Amino acid sequence: MKKILIVEDEDSIREFIVINLERAGYKVVEADSGEQGLKKYEETKDFDLAILDVTLPGINGFTVCKKLRAQNGLMGIIMLSARSQEMDKVNGLMLGADDYITKPFSPSELVARIDSLYRRVALAETRNENNLREEISDGDFTLNLRNRTLLKNGRLIELTQVEFQIMEFFLSNPGVVLDRTKILAHVWGTSYIGEEKIVDVNIRRLRMKVEDSPSMPKHIVTIWGLGYKWEA
Repeated sequence: MKKILIVEDEDSIREFIVINLERAGYKVVEADSGEQGLKKYEETKDFDLAILDVTLPGINGFTVCKKLRAQNGLMGIIMLSARSQEMDKVNGLMLGADDYITKPFSPSELVARIDSLYRRVALAETRNENNLREEISDGDFTLNLRNRTLLKNGRLIELTQVEFQIMEFFLSNPGVVLDRTKILAHVWGTSYIGEEKIVDVNIRRLRMKVEDSPSMPKHIVTIWGLGYKWEA
């Protein structure tokens, strides 16, 4: 069964999420604080997804996200907050979250966003199991498709599952301009209903990992008005 960790301190909201996700076929584990959420994760570490409220007693959702991502690059993570400020969204995504939902939200939106992320996580795992090609190499970079790692001049670069999928898309299409819509469809799926700018935030995060000088990128190049292009 699809297993998801919910970290939300407001009982009514947490119960609302649990009821709707259990109806949608998820096995839900609840936590009402960041500390309890991390403890629940440590007990089994077999979660497919996590939903983290930003404002929590004790350590906040951003810190929980960072700690979970450090342990698991493939698990899907969605941030949840009543605040709609742009910087909150960017902070969550830069720390490794895959998506961001702003309160209030409808049951249909919640389930749709979670289902979409779960499909991406499951697809990534299936590609990992079934892909016959072991590696994609380009210049200083080697992407191993079986163990889902990226090496730059032999040095390991840690990637989230979203970052890995973006790198796979780039390295499979070297020198080709990929617009945001294509990247969004390939990585997040054609049914994704969030904001297109999530692509830009993940590109920014990926540049910080692969570029020698992220402010002057040589590999993930912006083609103004068109999209992004990979150059080795």
